[in-house]
Amino acid sequence: MSGGPEGGPIRVAVVGVGHHGRHHARNYAEMEGAELVAVVDRQVDHAAEVAGKYGCRAVSSVDEIIDEVDAASIVVPTVHHLETARVFIERRKPVLIEKPVAATVAEAEELLALSRRHDCLVAVGHIERFNPVVQAMRRFDVAPRFIECHRISPFTFRSADVGVVLDMMIHDIDIVLSLVRDEPAKIDAVGVGVLSKSEDICSARVTFKRGCVANLTASRLALKTERKIRVFSDTAYLSLDYQQKVGLAVRKKANLDILELARKWHVDDLSQMAGVDFTKLVHVEPLQPADESEPLRAELESFLTSIRQGRPPEVGIEDGVAALRLASDIVTAAQQHAWDDDPAGRIGPRTNLLNTD
Repeated sequence: MSGGPEGGPIRVAVVGVGHHGRHHARNYAEMEGAELVAVVDRQVDHAAEVAGKYGCRAVSSVDEIIDEVDAASIVVPTVHHLETARVFIERRKPVLIEKPVAATVAEAEELLALSRRHDCLVAVGHIERFNPVVQAMRRFDVAPRFIECHRISPFTFRSADVGVVLDMMIHDIDIVLSLVRDEPAKIDAVGVGVLSKSEDICSARVTFKRGCVANLTASRLALKTERKIRVFSDTAYLSLDYQQKVGLAVRKKANLDILELARKWHVDDLSQMAGVDFTKLVHVEPLQPADESEPLRAELESFLTSIRQGRPPEVGIEDGVAALRLASDIVTAAQQHAWDDDPAGRIGPRTNLLNTD
């Protein structure tokens, strides 16, 4: 598919217009090259409200508009991703499915099989890939040796049906996998449930087959919001703040003068340079985003461009399956963690306030 009818705008629908789906609808309505045909939601009043705002149809079932659209964003609850996306995929209509791609790895693999069977483009909404500072980081093309991720925020109560790994950590999981490009070999994780039945705080250590190690921490019980990643390689150190969309790089090549200085001083023990201000010696480069566009807008534009050009999406179904598989393995590792000080001998997330069985 190269676009809409006779090369016109791509006709799109947004299925599910809750908190996030409304932003999909807004962006499509504002984008050149896209025509927001309809919004679909079982809660008809929600659909009518959004449709009235953006001048499109409001319907309660995908069946009512399937023949009128070229593509769709699937922004329904995760448990409904497979059944909703299936209708479009079987008609070879491209879809962008919000993260996580499915409720289970088995369902994600079924989506992958469907996309291949029907030769249908399926993108996955891992929006952090489209953060301008992440795009700037990719220009360095580093081979990570160690990665450290922190993603914490106050509880929003919007995703209490899933744990913090599938709710928040999965963003960092996708970024880590896209950087490392390797298979996990070992996973250690611990999780604590405080307000919900699943883990609200989780820390995981993932060792990959070629040796890279990633430490990931996620919490939805913090008093502040912080989303950061630090990447260490043989050639550079990168530090990014997703929220502020800023970052810095310290490249070995740009700091060879420090090594040369040590050689000139015949320094065999770095402690001999204790009086030197290291921060004034290091050459720090700001990560300059190419643009400051809204990540969701960039994600949707990339999705539509993939449709027009008939090329794979920047974040495809394979990426979504890989991220969900690692997320699920982290949850399993946390569930298998034993607490030596627990007289009941329990494993998994510690006792929470809502469910003390």
